[in-house]
Amino acid sequence: MQNITAEELKTRLDSGETLHLLDVREPHENAEFNIGGILLPLGQIRSAQIDKIESLKAEEVICYCRSGNRSGQACVLLDSLGFSNTRNLTGGMLEWQRKF
Repeated sequence: MQNITAEELKTRLDSGETLHLLDVREPHENAEFNIGGILLPLGQIRSAQIDKIESLKAEEVICYCRSGNRSGQACVLLDSLGFSNTRNLTGGMLEWQRKF
């Protein structure tokens, strides 16, 4: 797992780069505000229900949550399941909304 800042992510999104974003928050949090990631709450990763992202094992996957804690856990879990390039959005959506 590596970290990515809100500024780095925004720059990459604004440049039109195709990114694999994974929102590990709960559905109600995603409905309030999101940046377009695949919704897969942390509890579903823990229970190994990752079929919809299995094809991304060799790709960069950027995880985000509210503050960066759950997404950090998600990166560690994904790494243990064979994902080779996970990144955690430091500060999560709180930092994103504060800056943008």
